[in-house]
Parts: sequence; structure tokens; C-alpha cells
Amino acid sequence: MLPRRPHRLTLLAAATGVLAVLAGGGAARAEPTPAQVEQQIDEAWNQLEPIIEQYNQVHTLLKDNQAKTAVLQRQLQPLQDQVDAAMGAVSELSVRAFKRGRITALDVVLGAESPDALLGQLAVANAMARNQRAAIEEVLVARDRLAGDKRALDAVIAQQAEQDAELAAKKQDIEAKIGDLQKLRQQVYGNDGGTGALRPVACPVDYLGGPGGTAAKKACSLIGKPYVWGAAGPNGYDCSGLTLTAWAAAGVTLRHYTRWQWDQTKPVSKAELRPGDLVFFYSDLHHMGLYVGGGWMVHAPTTGDYVRMAKLDGRPITGYRRPG
Repeated sequence: MLPRRPHRLTLLAAATGVLAVLAGGGAARAEPTPAQVEQQIDEAWNQLEPIIEQYNQVHTLLKDNQAKTAVLQRQLQPLQDQVDAAMGAVSELSVRAFKRGRITALDVVLGAESPDALLGQLAVANAMARNQRAAIEEVLVARDRLAGDKRALDAVIAQQAEQDAELAAKKQDIEAKIGDLQKLRQQVYGNDGGTGALRPVACPVDYLGGPGGTAAKKACSLIGKPYVWGAAGPNGYDCSGLTLTAWAAAGVTLRHYTRWQWDQTKPVSKAELRPGDLVFFYSDLHHMGLYVGGGWMVHAPTTGDYVRMAKLDGRPITGYRRPG
């Protein structure tokens, strides 16, 4: 073990710099425990979660407003086409009437051959002007109103886009720090952190803090408890009894039935999975587990077995859900 000591100390020394950043300075610990690292992750998560929620809100509003402005643009184009068509019709009428294209009052005066002709042509010109205004006035009003709405919305979009970018940068920065802490956590756990067949690797594999992290840690603490049909502890668990107990530790109440827990929670994609999320199997949702990171879950498999870790790969997954 002695020859490997400098390598491990180098890793720990590098990672504790992250701890100092998140903790706001202070003395670095040469040998942090998993609990100490998880406390740092909790602190970072408490910074990250409000930013995630702000980002989600602003990003959703931004997308909604971008969709609205696209609708306004689609509504504006036909109105502009109507204005162009009306102007074209007036011009065509002018050509037919005077054989010299669209006219002005000066054209009428200069082109009149007699006073009577002048009066007649002016009357026609005035009638055409009135018809022109009547033909396009309503369209112009509607066009200008929509254009004004779009300009106001474009200003809001510009402001939201700036907020969106700022929050995304903050989110990325804290996520990177949590990622460094995750690496340190794996180091202080040792090679795998496993304790046998039921817990072959560190559990949770990833720890992100917040309610999901609390639920994941609780599920991990129940590894080794026997499967007992219809039970939710403390001496045994079935699959939904395990997940409701895990989330109860985070202050979230779930009902004791897989289908009810599916209905009580919101869907997430595989790419969005994080520790604490629920994983459901089979078309009738008759089995479920709790995700603990790294492609692993904790579940209560079947009669005669025990609460244990298992890989998600190769299993008939129906969907992923998140309580809260």
C-alpha cells in the first residue's frame, strides 16, 4: 500500500481545492470521508437547485415567447400581402383610367385638356383615393397592431435570452464543481465501495444532494433487508414499499402501489435521470426500483431475495419518473 500513497494523496489534494472553493475557503482536509464530501455536494446542490428552477422557468418562457413571435410573423405576412395586393389593384385601376400608371393630383392638373376634363379627372382621382383608403385601412390597422405586439415581444425575448444564457452558465459552473466532488467521492470510497453481491459498488453511485439524494441514500441503507410482499419496513420491503420508504426520508409521501406511484410522479427521460428517480418495468408496471446513478438502481426483487443493487441494462423498462 505504501508505494500507492503519493498517487492517492495527489488526487485528494487536487480535489480538496474544489471543496475549498465551494466552502468559501478554509483549511483543506487531506483525508475527507465520504460523509464530508457528500456534505459539500449538499451545499453545492443547494446553490444549484434554485438556479435550475430559475433556468427552467426562464427557458420555458423564452421558448413560449419565441413560439408566439413566430405566430405573429405568420399572421403579419398575409396582412402585408393584402396591403400589397390592394395597392396593386389601385395602380391597375389608375392605368385603365388614365393610361399613365398611378397618378397624383399634379398629374391630373398637367394632363387635363380642359377645365371640365380637369374636374372630371379630379373627381375620379378622389374617388380612387377614397377606395384605396377603404380597401387597405382595416388591413393596415391590423398589420400595425400585430407589428407593435411583435416589437414588444421581441424586446422581452431579448431580455429573456440574456437571462437564459446567464443562468445556463451558472448552472454549468456549479455542475462542473459537483462533478469534481463526485470524482473525489469515488476516490475516498476506494476501488468500488462495494461490500458484496447485494452492494457491488458504492451506493449511491452518484450523489447530487437534495430530496433525490436523500431518497437514494435511504434506499442504499436498506440493502440487505428481505423482500416481504406488501411490506414497507422496517423489517422487510416489496418494490413499492422500498421506494415509498426511501422518498419518505426526503419528506415526500408516495402511496403503496406501483401504478399509484407512476401517477403521482412526473416523467423524465433517460438522459435526465438522476439519483432518487423511479424506474418502472413491464407494460403493467408491476415492478419498480430507485435509481442511484451510474446505471444502477436499488430494488426489492422477489420473494426469497433481498433489497439489492442491480444494473438497468437489459431490463424491460417502461419509463422513468420523478417525485416532488
